[in-house]
Amino acid sequence: MSFYENRILPHLLHLACGNKVVDRQRAAVVPAARGRVLEVGMGSGLNIPHYDSHQVELVWGLEPSEGMRRNVAGAPFEVRWLDLPGEEIPLENDSVDSVVLTYTLCTIPDWHRALEQIRRVLKPGGQLLFCEHGTAPDEAVRKWQDRVNPLWRKVAGGCNLNRDIPELIEHAGFAIQRMETGYLPKVPRFAGFNFWGAAVPR
Repeated sequence: MSFYENRILPHLLHLACGNKVVDRQRAAVVPAARGRVLEVGMGSGLNIPHYDSHQVELVWGLEPSEGMRRNVAGAPFEVRWLDLPGEEIPLENDSVDSVVLTYTLCTIPDWHRALEQIRRVLKPGGQLLFCEHGTAPDEAVRKWQDRVNPLWRKVAGGCNLNRDIPELIEHAGFAIQRMETGYLPKVPRFAGFNFWGAAVPR
């Protein structure tokens, strides 16, 4: 990784992904996690305060960026870092009760393989809990997303503005149980359309 990717970008992402608006989105999905949890793209641990510590046994934090992995010693449950990208999950089949994806699916290069791996490790009856930004429903906004995306991807750590999150999840063999959508307040519309909810393996 370059100096920018390992030293500067992590701080920028921590600030951008830790604001009050985004934090409220995290709070809408993370408390539903149960048992043995895999968080893909755990980053700097911004989801930790939102877990229900009485319902969580441990959290595997999959995070390939050394610069993003912060000290999580104060977490009220065990956290085990997994130093691998989202396409590689070194866990056994049917070993995870919940998977948490928050503002991560936009950055994974091989999103299909990552979701297949998530489906593999989820136990029968397990849930994929997601909160992601992606392609907007308004044509004018989508045009801006497509126009800005090449530059945005370079400066924002591979983040894509225009991924169709529900389509990706369903294409990888999940059934969406519940989902809400909407533009986030105080966020530019080209980066602010969100999808959040839960899915199960089909």
